[in-house]
Amino acid sequence: MDPEPELHIRLRAAAAEELLGLLRACAAEIDPQAVRQALRNPYCAAEAIELLAGEERLLSFYEVRRDFALHPLTPETLASRFVPTLYWRDLMALALDLRLRPALRRMAEIHLGARLPGMAVGEKISLARRAGGAVLAQLRHDPSPRVIAALLDNPRLTEGVLAPVLNSAKTPPAILELIAGDRRWGVRYPLRLALVRNPATPLQLAWRLLESLRPADLRPVAADSRLPAPVRQRGRVLLEALAGGKPAKKG
Repeated sequence: MDPEPELHIRLRAAAAEELLGLLRACAAEIDPQAVRQALRNPYCAAEAIELLAGEERLLSFYEVRRDFALHPLTPETLASRFVPTLYWRDLMALALDLRLRPALRRMAEIHLGARLPGMAVGEKISLARRAGGAVLAQLRHDPSPRVIAALLDNPRLTEGVLAPVLNSAKTPPAILELIAGDRRWGVRYPLRLALVRNPATPLQLAWRLLESLRPADLRPVAADSRLPAPVRQRGRVLLEALAGGKPAKKG
């Protein structure tokens, strides 16, 4: 293995003023690896980053633009120039990095969202596992059960993000069944209620979930004309059984 260039070592270890001096004196020698070493220096601040970004030839390298965009001390106006050029994985990293300015993270989310229609299913699955709320709010309507399964495992997913999927009659039945069977989300009462009240929920699933509803929630189900007749009828049977203190007969 070749020894590390002395310039790289000095850029990484220099104090603030020495770093600026090195960047000015050695501008012609700086390559993408040297940029990375400078950015790793704890004394690297906005002035040093602007000096590096002033070398236009460096901006032709993807890794340099990425490293500038992801550095917390890059001036926002400068970092925002590079966000549209990033690959989706780096956009996701930027959007999730709490060290970065909220406006910059939001910009990354917007660009991620704009790219979703052109992304492959495998890419969406990887994104669904880690993305933040704004991107999840778009991915939740994906028609692929594989994408939704990955989304359900995302620790950033909230009930509020998931609820519109269960409330929409346009959601594919296979996805409603997937959510109902999920160990984390299928046990939540508000989501079970939303499933029962969704006319797209498969009949056997809605029938099974009816058994767990409270009387106050069974009444509107029994009267909801949007729901299939067997679901409404089962709701009435359960209500009558509860009123009479007897268990309802299995249908």
